[in-house]
Amino acid sequence: MEEQRERGPAHWWPQGPPWWNRSADPEPRLDRLPWRSTVLLTVFVLGGSNFAAHAQPHREQLDGYARVLLLVASVLLLWRHRHPVAVAFGTAAATLVYLSAGYPYGPVFLAVAVGCLGAVVTGHRRAAWSALGLLWAGHALVALWLYRWLPPRGDRAATVGQEIVVATWMLVIVALCEVVRVRREQWARERADRAQAARRRADEERLRIARELHDVLAHSISVINVQAGMGLALLDSDPEQARAALTTIKAASKEALGEVRQVLDTLRAPGAAPRAPAPGLDRLPELVEQAAAAGLTVDVQGEPPQLPPGADLAAFRIVQEALTNVVRHSGSRHARVRFDHDGTALRLWIDDDGPATGADAGGSGNGLAGMRERAAALGGTIEAGPRPGGGFRVLAVLPAHTREVQ
Repeated sequence: MEEQRERGPAHWWPQGPPWWNRSADPEPRLDRLPWRSTVLLTVFVLGGSNFAAHAQPHREQLDGYARVLLLVASVLLLWRHRHPVAVAFGTAAATLVYLSAGYPYGPVFLAVAVGCLGAVVTGHRRAAWSALGLLWAGHALVALWLYRWLPPRGDRAATVGQEIVVATWMLVIVALCEVVRVRREQWARERADRAQAARRRADEERLRIARELHDVLAHSISVINVQAGMGLALLDSDPEQARAALTTIKAASKEALGEVRQVLDTLRAPGAAPRAPAPGLDRLPELVEQAAAAGLTVDVQGEPPQLPPGADLAAFRIVQEALTNVVRHSGSRHARVRFDHDGTALRLWIDDDGPATGADAGGSGNGLAGMRERAAALGGTIEAGPRPGGGFRVLAVLPAHTREVQ
């Protein structure tokens, strides 16, 4: 498991600012309305409009009616997350009435921009474009024709160039809204990808732990079961042999407890170094002895090669599980393990002569599934099935240069 990343401002922006999550809420609660940003924007619009009025003496001076229109356009933004379409058209309408009354140009367009931004980022792009288009069309109609009957008195018609400038500013607002929308969707996809990757890593870790526990417990309990049956059968007739069986049971249970504890320590302290090295093919003689204690003779052919830690563990667990299946499901008391390493791949055979003693001897349970998962994680394969001459065979092919799973 990988270590948790440190939290800090440097990690906020790749995921998107936290307040975008609130912006995406289609039905925010009353206490989640954007009060602070709306109040700041309202103050800016009112103050900026007063400043703009002094620089435009030919326009109508701000009066109570003008301030009401500015306040309406700004206060509507409180509901830009809950009713984005209505707010986009409402701010555009309030702004159009304000400009048609001859009041000075100024930051009132900011309210329209924020309202349309709220519509765009919540998926109502056409509504935002329509609101801006209606605002521009209404402004062009007033500036080119209706100005004769509307204040201020003596106003002259706007030129086509001036209307093109206004249209350009409208397009800039649309472009900025689209940039914010695209970036916001990108943040959402990145968050979803990270969540999916985290779930995938958690699933892989659970599968790894399940395989480890299955392989450890299945092998050790099989040995303990055989030795316990032998000890009970010989308890009266051969106490010394029964004592040897109990000694084997003690050793097998101790080893199983140690390996289970190592797996559980990984769960309790993610990222911590294991207390003991993972088992590998260097423990093959120990595995052969345990199989012999369970009444199974194992012949090893070939020399186990040196493998990377992950492949070494996988090869050991495959041999362990295959021998466990022979003990549990085969009537044969003899098995063969053969290694063939040509420098590019390791081929590992585990054969027994049969016959099968259980209905599930063909191998469709968790043991064979775990072996296949181990091999696939390293880029290898597992073939398991009956042998032509009788018995059962497991053939594992593992690449010599494996890709270790993090």
